[in-house]
Amino acid sequence: MTDAVTPDTITKAIVQFECTGRAVGKMRNELDVYMTHPMQEGPFTLATDEGSFHGGDATAPPPLALFVGGLTGCIMTQLRAFAKRMGVPLTDLSVETRVQWDWEAQGKVYETAPKSFEIDILIDSEAPIEHQLELVAAAKKGCFIEQTLGQSNTIRHRLKSADGWIDAG
Repeated sequence: MTDAVTPDTITKAIVQFECTGRAVGKMRNELDVYMTHPMQEGPFTLATDEGSFHGGDATAPPPLALFVGGLTGCIMTQLRAFAKRMGVPLTDLSVETRVQWDWEAQGKVYETAPKSFEIDILIDSEAPIEHQLELVAAAKKGCFIEQTLGQSNTIRHRLKSADGWIDAG
């Protein structure tokens, strides 16, 4: 498919992103992210780093900052895109997101678990509140990240060895 893919020209697709990361510096990672389907976009070059807790230099946001920013940006994008399609005028929009994880030391490492995701949506619109609620409902269903978080997911890890790929769980 070409860049001519629009909501009017496609009714169903697999959306695929790919990322290649390289370790550079103490804890810095440089990432090239691409959309590969249904159209090609990118590379989008991103970086992550950690602060002194993990021995990094804090030269870039930590991965969790990008994660929370991605969640916030995703719902905001859907709200803005769907508002146009649903005829809900937006004078202003802001979103405040809070994400919490439980963290527990386990010897020399630690384990984490998600605790809460809260997204406060502040819409300035002349549309009735019922239409704004319909917009939020549609945006929630259209936000790839929110839909991913709302499901139980299996994440496959493989480790490259001299003999090929090994399933790492």
